[in-house]
Amino acid sequence: MDFVLAYITAKDKGQALSIGKALVEERLAACVNVVDGMTSVYWWDGKVNTDDEAVLIAKTTAEKFQLLIDRVKQLHSYTCPCIVSLPITGGSEGYLEWLAEQVG
Repeated sequence: MDFVLAYITAKDKGQALSIGKALVEERLAACVNVVDGMTSVYWWDGKVNTDDEAVLIAKTTAEKFQLLIDRVKQLHSYTCPCIVSLPITGGSEGYLEWLAEQVG
């Protein structure tokens, strides 16, 4: 089974927690970490913007990643939320087994 980390940004901690809880409850992610207090600098609408955001790091399977994307888009306030995946190429055998059981 292939696993991924989904990196997602949200407008604030409240939105990140709401999305994270839904992803876990719906078994689209085994676990979601919320990191508050991130500052993003990015291009949008032809200008450079700086905003405070929160980050979600969701652990899931490659098979469930598209469903995760679709659900985040439904719950998110941004028109173009950051949702990217990074492959998990290794890890604790017990943790990966647990991850597979949770989203399986």
